[in-house]
Amino acid sequence: MTDLGEKMQRIYFDHSATTPVDPEVIREMLPYFTEKFGNASSLHSFGREARYAMENARSRVAMLIGASPEEVIFTSGGTESDNIAIKGIAFRSKSKGNHIITTKIEHPAVLATCRWLERQGFAVSYLPVASDGVVSPEDARAAITEKTILISIMHANNEIGTIQPIEEIGRMARERGIAFHTDAVQSVGKIPVDVKKMNIDLLSLSSHKIYGPKGAGALYIRKGVFIDTIIHGGGHERGLRSSTENIPGIVGLGKACELAQARMAADGARLSKMRDRIIKTVLGGIEESYLNGHPTKRLPHNAHFRFTGIEGESLLLRLDEKGIAVSTGSACSSKSLEPSHVLTSIGLNPVDSHGSLRVTLGRENTEEEMDYFLKVLPEVVKELRAMSPVWQHREDIEKWKKTMEKR
Repeated sequence: MTDLGEKMQRIYFDHSATTPVDPEVIREMLPYFTEKFGNASSLHSFGREARYAMENARSRVAMLIGASPEEVIFTSGGTESDNIAIKGIAFRSKSKGNHIITTKIEHPAVLATCRWLERQGFAVSYLPVASDGVVSPEDARAAITEKTILISIMHANNEIGTIQPIEEIGRMARERGIAFHTDAVQSVGKIPVDVKKMNIDLLSLSSHKIYGPKGAGALYIRKGVFIDTIIHGGGHERGLRSSTENIPGIVGLGKACELAQARMAADGARLSKMRDRIIKTVLGGIEESYLNGHPTKRLPHNAHFRFTGIEGESLLLRLDEKGIAVSTGSACSSKSLEPSHVLTSIGLNPVDSHGSLRVTLGRENTEEEMDYFLKVLPEVVKELRAMSPVWQHREDIEKWKKTMEKR
């Protein structure tokens, strides 16, 4: 085997943070920066050309998730889609009730929005998850009250990759006339999503997670579901998201969705095989290594570990020196010194949380890159543990923990 450390400068294993833009996506976008630069609201040929491209992209997005084109509006990404969906339903339905249900492991785009709504007089229930990161439909059912107007539960977690029982929870919400939103930023394009079958009323997705450009996203709103407008202006996107449309970004998103639909089965099978080999090799070859998240109900490209006696940021930086880009958690909170709210929610203490590593594979990754990673990781873990007082005194620490538990 060729040593990639000698011939390759960088290996990217952080595809849940963002993905490279696919060359086919770039090719389709380029004309809309130059000769096809029209405003989609203009009536002349330049505008009509932009409008046609936008509606073609809308159809491609809709096809990927099993929706109708008129049920899709374009946004700047997942965060904006989450905000429009959650705030839009909350204010539209406040005469019916003020209660929202979500989980403790949602993306900050959902959690921060819900906390803001609490300051506006709404009540929010944050559901716990099991140690494998899965939320219980029974917990969701028990949290419903007469004032519940919205349930928002992510399809797949951005850190540990756990896939939630969305279809069952969506059915429950539909039976009770409660709007159901899912943040599907991590799942769309990677695993099958059918908004009709899964009983979804609103769904958020983002372009840069599926080999499209940054700054583009979409929100699915089921026909018959109405939300209040929170961005006011010229009435773009059915009056729900005013702003001159980002035509190059929208075109790129549309092409990325088309490619994702065509490649999903093959990509998923290949990445699942690579993921499973990484998990098996790491857990079998590194002492006191553990998998975070559900062992099987997880995204095909996600492997999330924790290592006793290791500080995750040191591990990340040491691997980066070796040319391997990974993550300690979500990109949105990577600068925070606080333990991950996701890992805390699955029962990990702050020390174990800080010893975690997220490996997320992508289309362009090769077996050769994986071999190099699996060769380097144990060496780095061994080096860091040799310097770790937590690892050197782990038996004493465990005794202290047991003593404290008895008190």
